[in-house]
Amino acid sequence: MLVMPAIDLREGRCVRLYQGRPEAETVYSTDPVAVARGWVERGARWLHVVDLDGAFAGRPRNLEVIAAIIRAAGVPVQVGGGIRSLESLAGVLAAGASRVVLGTVAITNPELVARAVERYGERVVVGIDSRDGQVAIEGWEATVARGAVEFAREMASLGVTRAVFTDIGRDGTLQGPNIAATREMARGGGLKIIASGGIASLDDLRSLKELAAEGVEGAILGRSLYNGNFTLEEALALAGEGD
Repeated sequence: MLVMPAIDLREGRCVRLYQGRPEAETVYSTDPVAVARGWVERGARWLHVVDLDGAFAGRPRNLEVIAAIIRAAGVPVQVGGGIRSLESLAGVLAAGASRVVLGTVAITNPELVARAVERYGERVVVGIDSRDGQVAIEGWEATVARGAVEFAREMASLGVTRAVFTDIGRDGTLQGPNIAATREMARGGGLKIIASGGIASLDDLRSLKELAAEGVEGAILGRSLYNGNFTLEEALALAGEGD
């Protein structure tokens, strides 16, 4: 299973939010490029970068920082946050991203997702953010009357192969991931799943790894790493990325 340290950007800083709320912010570093370099030096083979300002604004806002992170990292970087047009998508790829994560636009304009997949293939990932089983959009500030698993199946029908699945109620809480919802998504959504939100311990990571046969191929780690609940080296060893 792939382990991806998260770097969430807000106003050029590396932060984490509690349940996606901008007023519940913890700043971990004012130098996200150094943070990225540090994770790679400790063994990260992928990084997951989120432009939080972009998610709230509806367009990328930290592109220069993202490009600097990608140059410094030297490993593939997956980028999401505010990518709601083909122009924005192309700009993030031009900055060096290996994958882009489409969230809100996948709900509001699925035809754009289809065109993006036709043009960029597996470099396009869908972000499925769920609150009580319903899809959340616009930086998690709104939900729509669409079941998360149903939405995943719709994205699979458009040619999408992979999704980042986040249970918002668990994100940044260190309360453990929603294993049941992640299992349901992996079994029923028709997509490869990268799990995100709430991972607090190596036992949590072990529980997600047990879902690998059902389609969970990776996990994004944020606050648990930054708070030192366990080390990246321990997570990588447990995940067995070379398997």
